[in-house]
Amino acid sequence: MLNRFSRRTFLAALLTLGLFGFTSIQARAAVPDPLPSWNDGHTKQSIVDFVTAVTKEGSPDYVKPAERIATIDNDGTLWVEQPIYTQFAFAIDRVKATAGKHPEWATQEPFKSILVGNMSAVAAMGEKGMVEIVEATHSGMSTTDFDKEVKEWLATAKHPRFKVPYTDLVYQPMIELLDYLRANGFKTFIVSGGGVEFMRNFADKTYGIPPEQVIGSAGVTQYQMWDASPVLIKMPKVLFVDDGPGKPAGINHFIGRRPIFAFGNSDGDKEMLEWTAAGDGLRYMGLVHHTDAVREYAYDRNSTVGKLDKALDEANAKGWTVVDMKGDWKTIFPPAKANP
Repeated sequence: MLNRFSRRTFLAALLTLGLFGFTSIQARAAVPDPLPSWNDGHTKQSIVDFVTAVTKEGSPDYVKPAERIATIDNDGTLWVEQPIYTQFAFAIDRVKATAGKHPEWATQEPFKSILVGNMSAVAAMGEKGMVEIVEATHSGMSTTDFDKEVKEWLATAKHPRFKVPYTDLVYQPMIELLDYLRANGFKTFIVSGGGVEFMRNFADKTYGIPPEQVIGSAGVTQYQMWDASPVLIKMPKVLFVDDGPGKPAGINHFIGRRPIFAFGNSDGDKEMLEWTAAGDGLRYMGLVHHTDAVREYAYDRNSTVGKLDKALDEANAKGWTVVDMKGDWKTIFPPAKANP
């Protein structure tokens, strides 16, 4: 009896252990992939390894939640920036929509070229022409009226190639990355050369990043009383340019903490990545390299939009992560949007 009981007990124990072991394996296998739109490989694994290292208590690289700051560029890093920056497309449409109030534009550049459809001439005017167009279309109104115009435009304007709203042309892998970072106690900030007021109109809904965590270029606003009501009027004067060396300055001014994780896609992000890398402890610096002309665009060193030259050289020399869009991303845009 004792032998039979012992044998039954022993077999039951083996079966129980086996089931528990199998259940444990199933549980591990069932853990969802936090970055399903990223192809398995070094790039994806480097992100996971970094996040694991800085969030695991007891790890030599552990970082307290309050110090888990991630700064991400917008144009070309979170959404499409070709063939022209989205905000510039908005400004061009505003020129066309308000030309009736400005008869002088019919003979005044760069507005004349926009109105006759000569965009190559506008492009040839470079940054000077772009600044004039933005100043003319982003000033002389209240911040409330500007926000309304941006929201209305985003709801109706469509990208010239993909024929969908611009907010559909966000990068699904980067949306997953933002979610993954936040799920692990990171505070995510947009740090972009784009206009801060323009981006705040869609960043929360599109990226899950609230307005107070959006840092961008800004114009001067002036407090006035209109019809006995206080308003902030947008003036045709630049207050702050959040690009190049302006990015670390903006991070220091508006966040007050050096990021431990930073992502960009162009030479305008180089200083932000350098600033991140110079801090103590484990750091992550990444660049999105546009290499997929079929599903999106392929450009880098010679592009007039999102030029990636010096930053690419520095990334290769210093071991920063360079995301090969064609090879590292399974899909570019969210499902059922503009994926070819």
